[in-house]
Parts: sequence; structure tokens; C-alpha cells
Amino acid sequence: NLIKSKSMVTEECDMRPYLAKQGVTVTETDLGERIQQLDDQLPSHIVVPAVHKLTSDVAKIFAKDYHTDPDIRDPHLLAEAQRQAARPVILHADAGMTGGNFVVAETGTFVVCTNEGNADLSATVPNLHIATIGIERLVPRMADLGIFIRLLSRSALGSPITQYTTHFRGPQKGGEMHVVLVDNGRSARLGMEDFWTSLKCIRCGACMNTCPVYRRSGGLSYGAVYSGPIGAIIDPTFNERKYSTLPYASTLNGSCTNVCPVKINIHEQLYKWRRVLVQHHEMPFVKREIMHMAGKLMGQPKMYRAAIKMTEVSLASMPRFVLYNWLNPWGKHRENPHPVKQTFHDWYKKNRAPGQTDAAETAK
Repeated sequence: NLIKSKSMVTEECDMRPYLAKQGVTVTETDLGERIQQLDDQLPSHIVVPAVHKLTSDVAKIFAKDYHTDPDIRDPHLLAEAQRQAARPVILHADAGMTGGNFVVAETGTFVVCTNEGNADLSATVPNLHIATIGIERLVPRMADLGIFIRLLSRSALGSPITQYTTHFRGPQKGGEMHVVLVDNGRSARLGMEDFWTSLKCIRCGACMNTCPVYRRSGGLSYGAVYSGPIGAIIDPTFNERKYSTLPYASTLNGSCTNVCPVKINIHEQLYKWRRVLVQHHEMPFVKREIMHMAGKLMGQPKMYRAAIKMTEVSLASMPRFVLYNWLNPWGKHRENPHPVKQTFHDWYKKNRAPGQTDAAETAK
């Protein structure tokens, strides 16, 4: 029996399914991760794994697995149900697994930041502590650590520091500690001139919180452990073909880059990934043809404006079954935009035509 605190690296490496095949029972101790584990889903956010779920959703999941009241709507009662279910498992665990937010080269210390204290329990209650840490989490000195601790918490939660910031330098008395440094393509990414700076990511989730695409589509729609803008530039480094559509899930508005505390040029990398995927012929046939047609359409202003007017008329007049079908994948999860009475171009032509502007200036 192994208890595990929240760790994106272990999710990335499919650690839980792998250990299950070896006969090891893995129990997540983080509340959000446990909810997702019971619901057999990936985390939908780097910091808040079950952010997309309502209390009613959690109540149904706990009722099925913990036999609690499915009509509970009080978050405190749901958290207590998880606490009561997890405590016996933690006390009788054979091993505990944690991640690591930072590793200090000067002292050999690795640091785990949590807000529930479950990582401390996972590391200290069992005699065996296994820590899995990405090799990019290294900082040179203890003096540098404080900067990153504050950056992480303020960017993730808006708080000065996390509730639990625990430093590990060795096993507890009579226990064992094993530290697993994970590469999993990170060395190869370091050699990518345009994409190596994604290794600076401290997993704060700030880019996800500001991204208009992520906020409307949710993390599960990305189909990967890392979602949002940072996921769209990290995931293709693992598998270009599998995640070839993710760099297109962006408007390139640059908001993600503006809020990134470690200054990763996320929106520029999204654009560069699109070029790489086209060069490597990893763009799906349908998307490739659609982009080709869109390029021709947008290259001819008169045809583009005519198409916009036709689209508005179609949205206003066509029956629903025509607009919402398999040809419109977006229609599975959201409504089409409402038709407008007047486009901006028509309004500008009517109100800001050169002759009218000159007349208005003369009148002034």
C-alpha cells in the first residue's frame, strides 16, 4: 500500500497505472487528486486538480466510494469525509511518495510546498519515502530558494507563502529515502533553441488562470496531464503527433506571457510550435485543408466580408440541427455566438467614412 501526495511528474510518467500493474495500491492523499482518482480522470489544473467540479459532483463521487450522503453540499463536510477515509490508509501505508518543487544544489535539500499537509504525512508516517523530482527543479543556493518559494505561492494562490513548505535533507531515523530525478525528455528539450525556456516553469498555473481558451474549455479538453498554455508548449515535446492540435488552442493574445513569473515567452512558443508541426507534417489533414482555405479567404477582403455576412445570416436563420452536428465539434460543448445586427466594418463605413470624418472636424 503506497500513499502519494500531489505530483505532476508522477502523473506525467503514468506512475499510478504502472504501480497498479505491479500489484501496488496507490492512494492519493491530496483532496483534489483523490477526487480525480476516484472519478478516473486526469487533473484539470496544475494547482487545483478538481477545479472543474461542483460540490454536488464531489458528493456523488464520495457517496459511491465512501457511502456518504449524496446530497451533501457543504465543502467542509466533504473534506471531512475524505479526511476520515484517508487517515486509516495513511497510518497503515507501507511507503509514501511525494514530488518536489525545488532542489537546492548547495545543500542537497529538496522542498515540497503544499496547503493541506498531506505531503508531510506521506513522507513521515511510512518508513519508506520516495521522492520523484524533475531535473529542471534545481536552484543553485539556499539564498535563491526564497525567491522561488514566494514566486510560486503568489502566482498560484495570491498568498505570501504556502501553508506547508517542508525541507527534506535525508531519511527520518530508522527509515529510508529514495530520490528519483526524472528526465523524461527534459534533456532533449534543453537542446531545443526555441523551446528550452519552458523548463523554467515552476508549475504555478498563472498562465492557465488568465488564458481565455483554458477558462472556457477546461483542462480535461486538452487530453494531457499538462493543460493550458504551458501544456500546449510542453506536451508536444513528449509526443508531437499525439498533441499536434494543442498549440492551436490559443488566440496568441500574450496574456499567458504577461503573467508568467519566470518570463517564459509562451505565446511566441505556441506560434513557433505551429510552424514546427507544419514542417514535420504533423498537422491533421482536415485542419491543414481548413487553414489553407482560410488563408485564401482572408487574403481577399471582399470575399471575407461577404463570408462574414453569410455566416451571420446562417446563424440567425438555419435550424439548430444544421448548426449543431459532427461537422461542428465546438457545438458539442458550447453554443455558437449570437448573430450581430451590424459588423464593425459596416459600422465604421457608416460612421467613420473619410467624408464624414472631414465634415465632423470642420464642424468642430
